[in-house]
Amino acid sequence: MAVPGAVPAARIAAARTSLPGNPLAASAARRFARTALADWTSLDFPAVGRIPDQVADEVVLLMSELVTNAVVHAGTAVEVSCALDVLTGNGEVASVVVEVTDHHPTRFLRGEPPEGGEDPGRGGHGLRLVAELAECWGTAYRRDSKTVWFQLPVTAAEAVALPGEPLPGGSLTTGLPADSGGSLKDGSLNEESLKDDPSSGGCGGSGTSLDGDSPSRDAYAVELLAPAPRRVGVRHTDADRVREGALSFLAEASELLAGQFDEDMVTSLAAQLLVPRFADWSAVWLDTEGGPPRLAQVWHASESRIETLRQVLEKEPPELPVTARGRAVPWPWPSDPSAYGPGGAALACRLIAGGRTVGTLLLGRAGLMRVPGEVAGLVEDFARRVALALASARQYTRQATISRVLQRGLLPSRIARIPGVESAVVYEPTGGTSAGGDFYDIFPAGNGRWVFVLGDVCGNGPEAAVVTGLVRPWLRLLAREGYGVGAVLERLNRMLGEEAVEAAVEGAAEAVAAGVGLPVGGGVSRFLSLLYGELVPLGEDGEGGIRCTLASAGHPLPLVLRPDGSVRTVAEPQILLGVVDGVAYESETFELAPGETLVCVTDGVTEHRSGSRQFDDGDGLASLLGDCVGLDAGDVAERIRQAVHAFAVEPPDDDLAMLVLRAR
Repeated sequence: MAVPGAVPAARIAAARTSLPGNPLAASAARRFARTALADWTSLDFPAVGRIPDQVADEVVLLMSELVTNAVVHAGTAVEVSCALDVLTGNGEVASVVVEVTDHHPTRFLRGEPPEGGEDPGRGGHGLRLVAELAECWGTAYRRDSKTVWFQLPVTAAEAVALPGEPLPGGSLTTGLPADSGGSLKDGSLNEESLKDDPSSGGCGGSGTSLDGDSPSRDAYAVELLAPAPRRVGVRHTDADRVREGALSFLAEASELLAGQFDEDMVTSLAAQLLVPRFADWSAVWLDTEGGPPRLAQVWHASESRIETLRQVLEKEPPELPVTARGRAVPWPWPSDPSAYGPGGAALACRLIAGGRTVGTLLLGRAGLMRVPGEVAGLVEDFARRVALALASARQYTRQATISRVLQRGLLPSRIARIPGVESAVVYEPTGGTSAGGDFYDIFPAGNGRWVFVLGDVCGNGPEAAVVTGLVRPWLRLLAREGYGVGAVLERLNRMLGEEAVEAAVEGAAEAVAAGVGLPVGGGVSRFLSLLYGELVPLGEDGEGGIRCTLASAGHPLPLVLRPDGSVRTVAEPQILLGVVDGVAYESETFELAPGETLVCVTDGVTEHRSGSRQFDDGDGLASLLGDCVGLDAGDVAERIRQAVHAFAVEPPDDDLAMLVLRAR
């Protein structure tokens, strides 16, 4: 089986076209393919002979499937290339090579088994057909495009040009508009565009034997590193083209790797950036703490070889000498051709960031005796960028893990059930790698009393987490000691103002942040807004409603929805906690009648922005709540949550917390 890039290939005929991203693209692609194949057969190339009807039908079918995939899942215009290649020097059969390129660089390919409940006959078979019928196939990803290619043998070669001799029948460069079903001989195509582009995912490649500083070595480096051809009249030396191509590739790699917070995504991008532009296959191992390296990613230009390649590589993890450090060193070409393809040259390079080794990059190109120095140097530069991206992803993962652990510890494990009350909570922190500043709690306070709390610490991160960790147990302790609502807030305000508390908050925050490199603020996180309320069920199991006593310290005021759809505000605004010493907080008492709903939110709801507008402008929350008559607590909370997310294109940039209590 011919392997892309394994041996020299001559392109004796080619055609390409652009198709619109609409339902007519597949039929246009079928006409394009049949016209191209018919024209090539009529030219009677000695190396090809007659293209069998079965081969023509398979080419048309597979091209149609790939174009349909591109239109359905990418939705962009589609570039289609159909070429006739003959492998030179060994008399192997000629092949038809088809490439279908869309302009959406997604990593999803339509070929997985259908999900449960999906009709398996409705789609998803395109790539499975390609894998079954094609001699080889693969996928090439670029920053702004994705190419899927396949290769089909034509027939036994009758005559094959020898190296250095002209091909029989000359060459043909043709093009066909998307809406044309006519002959390709009337079209034309820039001859430069028919040269094998190493980034195209096609089956062309170089089998040049590279040694020393020979001209063939320079030509190969230019082929790999050169950017797309410029306009006619602009002259560049090979060295200029190599340098520009290398800089272009590294810039593209840096852009793709920047901001990736998942190390498996980093390894996937790294492997796909190298294949097929610089290598026929590549692999990335990641070092683990106290264990053997993990084979994180394997990629091959021919996707049918990926699993076999993975099985072989898992048995042979690379062990580089310490002296290699971040240099790309030659690596023995493995002996299993079923996984790698014919012999070639391989490189291994340690991935080092901040003086620490995070993994190893391995790549190979068939048909070479050794990799050119220019390419090896570029691989070293590329490996440094991959290593930095991996280190950043691991740092982010550690921070996110600590954030999740902190968040779980700062929120109640369960919500107490209050007799005669339905309750619902919405909590969506947006801190990413930092614990959120919002918190909530519902707990029994004894003597037939239940307490609910909804708070928002100014800021987020470790300082906010430490403040939350102090405030929640203080509130529980004060409530169970029998203090009233106003007295609880006054004592909490006094505690937050003490210097000992300030020192404890900042010291604990610094200890948490030191382990993950988080920034530490200057104590501002001691300020918090708080809605604190006490509930007493009336009658047996709350059948007579609920008596509610609450106070708001710098918090959005709660709303009460009556069964008739009217909405009223309860409590009075008062100053934040932790700002001024000696503040007296006043509470308000009212009855929540059966069917009435109390809604408490943080400013992540009321101040969510869409342009210059906020969600609660013009009493937006009250208007929305008035439409929730008859809904239970959970449905009210969900309707408000959906409305907040639908209010703006961008998701909320602050923590979102909500507590809904409804008297039965």
